[in-house]
Amino acid sequence: MDKKEDWNLELSEYIKQGEPNRVEKTKTWETAIGLQDVDGLKPSKYLIKTVKDHIEGNIDIYEAKNRIDEYYEVQDSRKKVEKDNEEADKVAVRITEILSEKAFNFSPAELLNIHKRLFEDIFEGAGIYRDYNITKKEWVLNGDTVTYASFQNIKETLEYDFEQEKAFSYKGLSLEESIKHLCSFTANMWQIHPFCEGNTRTTAVFIIKYLKTFGFEINDEVFADNSWYFRNSLVRANYKNFEKRCV
Repeated sequence: MDKKEDWNLELSEYIKQGEPNRVEKTKTWETAIGLQDVDGLKPSKYLIKTVKDHIEGNIDIYEAKNRIDEYYEVQDSRKKVEKDNEEADKVAVRITEILSEKAFNFSPAELLNIHKRLFEDIFEGAGIYRDYNITKKEWVLNGDTVTYASFQNIKETLEYDFEQEKAFSYKGLSLEESIKHLCSFTANMWQIHPFCEGNTRTTAVFIIKYLKTFGFEINDEVFADNSWYFRNSLVRANYKNFEKRCV
């Protein structure tokens, strides 16, 4: 396992203490902050201070969100210096808010809504399907790219995948078979890449919420320590160049 970062070490103390309410909050925050690493983003010290106040019960999630918003409502000099921190902090607190909510609707509309909530005022086109085709050079593919869905077909392709998943029966499947199918659905949804930016974080939040409807307990270490591997596994799962795939 990779060496834990300072923020992770600080928050892990709450898990060691074993108080159920604090443990649950800590795991959610670790997932939310860890997911920022898929885009190389790191939290600010101010976010970690705010996280501790929330875990300790001094503030609720809405106050935590307000604190982060107000922190970045300052002169341009801070925004220039802390631009990456700003995205990491705001998206992390929004992920924590969404994961703390019980409400969930399995639909493309929910996926759109999650993307909008995560990236509103951060990316242009938050909650809107991309309107151009994309390629991305991946180091894990030696510079090659996954073939993403054509922008003209995003809506129809998503709707088809969701309908197929709704119609799928898990009855009689073993736990291993069920997880394998869910992994395949996740990889297929990510391959569509419906948004200009923020696809991996949006996919992760949606799938975590979906898995909770099955009663799965999500291991926060997957995202807290290894979110970059999560993204790379999605890349590899959707790579179709069989000549280079095993290189």
